[in-house]
Amino acid sequence: MSEEHNDEERRKNAWLTDEQIDAIRERILASVYEDIGRSLVKKILWVVGSLLIALLAWAISKGYLKP
Repeated sequence: MSEEHNDEERRKNAWLTDEQIDAIRERILASVYEDIGRSLVKKILWVVGSLLIALLAWAISKGYLKP
């Protein structure tokens, strides 16, 4: 019973409004999405770079390009 009373009291005396909580949530999600996007771009660039090096090595080995 006392836990329920504490929860109700905490809700009545909340330090943050619902709007503030929503704004904080949006900022956190934007930061998470930005980090995910940055990580994804890095991985894509690594793959593209690796494929380019492999293609150049293959072209040199076949004689299409001179070293």
